[in-house]
This record gives sequence, C-alpha cells and structure tokens, in this order.
Amino acid sequence: MNEFRFKQLLEQADTVCDFLDNYTRRGSLGLGMPLSERYRYELLLFAVYLADADGLIETAEVMYIRKVLGVESVVQDMYNLKKREGIPHKYRLEIPVPIKIAVNIDANKGVNSPFRHQCAQILLDVMALFGQEFLFLHRGDPTDQSALYYNSYINGLRDYMTHFGVYHTGKQKLFPIPELEEYLSQGKIASAPLQSAYPPAPSASAGMEKDAHRSEPEKKDAAPKEDAESLDECVGELMELIGLKPVKDEVKSLINLLRVQKMREEKGLKNPDTSRHMVFLGNPGTGKTTVARIVAKIYHALGFLEKGHLVECDRSGLVKGYVGQTAIQVRDVVEEARGGVLFIDEAYSLTVGCGENDYGQEAVATLLKAMEDYRSELVVIVAGYPDLMDEFLSSNPGLRSRFNRFLNFSDYSAAEQFDILNYMCAKQDYFIAEEDRDIIKRYLELRMENAPINFANARDIRNLLENAIMRQASRIIQMEDPSADQLSALIARDFGIKI
Repeated sequence: MNEFRFKQLLEQADTVCDFLDNYTRRGSLGLGMPLSERYRYELLLFAVYLADADGLIETAEVMYIRKVLGVESVVQDMYNLKKREGIPHKYRLEIPVPIKIAVNIDANKGVNSPFRHQCAQILLDVMALFGQEFLFLHRGDPTDQSALYYNSYINGLRDYMTHFGVYHTGKQKLFPIPELEEYLSQGKIASAPLQSAYPPAPSASAGMEKDAHRSEPEKKDAAPKEDAESLDECVGELMELIGLKPVKDEVKSLINLLRVQKMREEKGLKNPDTSRHMVFLGNPGTGKTTVARIVAKIYHALGFLEKGHLVECDRSGLVKGYVGQTAIQVRDVVEEARGGVLFIDEAYSLTVGCGENDYGQEAVATLLKAMEDYRSELVVIVAGYPDLMDEFLSSNPGLRSRFNRFLNFSDYSAAEQFDILNYMCAKQDYFIAEEDRDIIKRYLELRMENAPINFANARDIRNLLENAIMRQASRIIQMEDPSADQLSALIARDFGIKI
C-alpha cells in the first residue's frame, strides 16, 4: 500500500475523530489536543511498541513514520515515549483514548452517527493497517516476536470492542478497508485470536458512560454494583506484571467466577457456598504480595469487599508471648482487615517447630473462627514456600478445607529478570547501555544457574540495581559535565561485571 492511500485512510479517521469531538461537545476532552491529533499520537505509540519487539528503530521505520504521520524528530520522540510510557509492558495493556470514546458513542444506540455506530471499527482498522505496513515494510515477513506483539495488542482491542458489541467482521463492516481485508484473508498475522485479559469498560472522560449505557433503576436487594473502571485498572495492573502467566490465568478465572456469581445474584439464583480464601505458594520476591494487593482491589471492584484494602502481617503480628494475648491480637488484626484482604506471609511459621509454650496454634484456631464468622467480609491469603505451606495446611484438621484456590508463583527466568531490571530502571529514569545489554543478560543467566538457596527473585534484582546505581554515581562524579544520557546510562561495570 502506498503512503498516499494510507494518508487517505488517515483522513477518514480524522473525520471520525472530528465527529466524536463535536458530538461530545468537549472539544479536546481535556486531552490538551484535538482527538485527531491524539489518534496520531496513539499511532506513534503503537509504532514504538512494535519496534520494541526486536529492540531496534530502523531507518525504514523512521522514514515510514515521518512520511505518513508527519513527525520530524522520530527517533528522539520514539526514545522519549518508550521511557515515559513504560513500553512494552505498560503500553500493551492500554486502550487508545480515541477508541475508548468511539466505543462509548457506538454503544449508545440513541446517537445519530453518520458512521452507523462503526467509529471504533474505522479507528481500529486504520490502526491495524498502520501496524501491518510497519511490520512488513522492511522485512517482507515479520519476526515471530513482532507478530506476537502485533497480535497481542490488536486482538486485545478486538476483544474490548466485542465485549460492548461494536466489533464487526467481514461483510458486517459498512466501511471496509480492502487492503486490511486482503491481509486478513491471506492469514499473515492477526488472523487468529489470542487470549487476553477481561475487556475493560470504556472510561475516556467523566460522565460519558451515563450517555452511552442507559441502565435500569437499581433494585433494593440487587447484588453489589460492579465498578467496571476500577476493574479495568486492576486487570491492567495485573497484566503489567512481568511473567506469572499461570497466576494471571488463575486470577482471570477468578474474575469470571465472581462476575457470574454476581449475575446469578441479580437474577435471584443461589450460588454455591464456596470459600474465597487463597493460598499463594512460591519463593520470596515472586510477586505474591503485589498480586494479593491486586486481588483485594478486584474483590472490591466487583462489589464483594467493601474496602478492598490489604492488611499484611506475619507471625510477629499475630503471636504474642502470654496466655490470651495471641487471640486478642489476631482478633484486632482481623478487625483491621475486615472489608478487605488479610495477607499472612510465611504463614508456616505459625506452626513450624511449635514448642510447648508457643501460641502459634492458638493464632491459627482464632484465625479459623474469624474466617468462618466473617466469610462475606474478609478474604484471607496465606503465603510461603510450597513444602512448608503443605505442612502448615496439615497442622490443623479444619485449615486446608478453608482454602479452595492455590496459586503457584514460579521463580523468574533470567529473561524475565532482565525485563524486571529494565522496568525498574525505567521507573527511576535509568536505562541499560545498548552495548552492554547482552553482557548483563548473560550475567543474569549465569547468576540463575548458580542461584543460592536464599535467592529472592525480584528483590535480588532490586538490590542489584541499587548497587549498580551506587557504582554509577562513583563513576559519574568524576566527569566534568555529564549529559542526561550519561547520568541515566548503566553499564556492565556498574553491575560489578568485569569485562
């Protein structure tokens, strides 16, 4: 497809954006720019995301963006966006603002739209074609990683639109783009759906949901109302985490279960009396506390917990040294956690090696009663090493039966540790020097092969980065007038790697 043809399609997208701007009567919708400009910005973000699949910004990619989007400082803009937007880990979870707004308006059948409720479809198709051309323009065929990035994102947008009944295929489209249909018919990429997170609700601007979705008056005894925007944020936060695919799949399964239970309540149907308490199994630094915090927010977003906060404690926060004190302490902690999640880390320490004068079993007995008494107001998550947690759950006859969901947190691979390191760097405005990336990757691989028993996964990576920042400071202080890049770049020597 030539650039002139794409510019024609981009003009069609501009017309859609102008209609959305005019219909909402919000002008730029508080974005600081017209929606058509925001759409071009989203295309540039998409290009940065796709370029990151191979870690390179190539000349052909730069020229393509410069021609079709009219962006001059392409390389610098792409580099800045990658750092600021957390690409790829954060961006792959985002729904472009123009598409959020378009979905809102398309879903409102009361809107008299010249685009017949297919505004989002047009914006998505132009974006999809832009990405197709971007991937094919210099390789002939994209790499597996590039295709994975593309498929993951475009199919996520399709799932989002399908959830609100505004995605159309083939002959359903009133404004088809022949070039895109040709690509799809040839089955090159994005022809098969991939599994994605539960689609979030559109929330492009305050008050728009009120126009797009006209709901019936609430019944007095209706099930707790779902906060869809908050659920969107929770799922996004979960999917942003590096690795942990089995955990993510399990949490998405939990979301589906809770949503169906709520639907049944709304229809006056009974739900099985199942426990919501959970067991997290894994080594330190594998994200157990982080996921527990997200789970608390998910329960709140779905209306099952009033507050959705997390109270974190361990043995020292539950067990006291005198008769009767432990039971009081446990009840106090439970009271603090009501309406949210009580997360007990290293829970096995309550029962491992308990002597005659140890009150760990008293803490467990008191906790068990609270879990039963407040089962609709409290979720308890216990966490720790797999083997020791098995012993803990067997220490009391009624303990194991209180938990019906077990999540296994695997150690991070060397590649995932490198992604975590990059993510931590970006959050603090640092980056790993390009010429040293392979060296540091190999260092992490060797480190994993010889990992000590007390290896702490992401915590070890955090310590590694903190030490690297200290070494970098000692190196930088010797420079007369370091540039911003020099102040931000971390080299192999900063990580204690001798070349």
